[in-house]
Amino acid sequence: MISSSRKKHLVALTAAFLGSIAVLSAGPAQADRLKEILDRGTVRVGVQGAFKPWSFPAPDGTLQGIEVDLAKSVAEALGVKFEPVVITSANRMQMLQQSKIDLIIGGMYDTAERRKIVGIIEPSYWTSGPTLLAKKGVIKDWKDIADKPVCGKQGNAYNKMIETDLKAKLTAFAGNTEGKEALRSGKCIAWAYDDVSIMADLEVPEWKDYEMPVSTLYNNPWAAAVPIEEVNKGWGVFMAGMAYRWQAEGKLIELAKKWNVKPSAWFAEQEKKHSWDRAYLTPKN
Repeated sequence: MISSSRKKHLVALTAAFLGSIAVLSAGPAQADRLKEILDRGTVRVGVQGAFKPWSFPAPDGTLQGIEVDLAKSVAEALGVKFEPVVITSANRMQMLQQSKIDLIIGGMYDTAERRKIVGIIEPSYWTSGPTLLAKKGVIKDWKDIADKPVCGKQGNAYNKMIETDLKAKLTAFAGNTEGKEALRSGKCIAWAYDDVSIMADLEVPEWKDYEMPVSTLYNNPWAAAVPIEEVNKGWGVFMAGMAYRWQAEGKLIELAKKWNVKPSAWFAEQEKKHSWDRAYLTPKN
């Protein structure tokens, strides 16, 4: 016997999947951007260019990583080519508004303010929170950065919090490389960034004298985004169906293993939430 709550969830899930298929043949009023993508034969996805292991250069110069793999799955589902477009935290929403890209899958927090600008896709596909990278022994508590110079990256939602709540003197850089180089050269006592990215840095020998001395302040979901006017039309509905599949089919857990990222408690919660959906979607031999 399936509970009423599970039935409702199944209906919503199935609707998202069927909707993602139905919009492929929808009229222009409902599938403007989706039709444009199909006619063009490519989907332009904004991804970060130096955000290991989510999107970063491979030895041959192409982009690789978790978010690149997710973007490729979108292109494959549409039957079009994947065109990666390198974005930054500071310009990604503007590039979407200006139709330079069709979709953001670029380490972007889901916030109320951003929902006023772009069409946030649900469910989320990742989660993280800010922490610090610092020379070993320099910092023991978040309070230690008060009135001290801290390096950050432009466009991150938590920069203001670090300045106002923790009283740090934060300097925001355009890219990760510049910010971490400023830390290495002594221009700041810590680099404030997502915990998942800092954990990846600490696996690299060049950061052996550094540590992540404080816990994550808070966790915030990452979401893909489409133009705000598309979120309830064909393109937005299609992407909602894709996001459900990433969860229900276990693709996110699979990518975490592939790229050697330790899943947070959020992933365990999502896996439990969608475990019945996964069983429903998995073909039986």
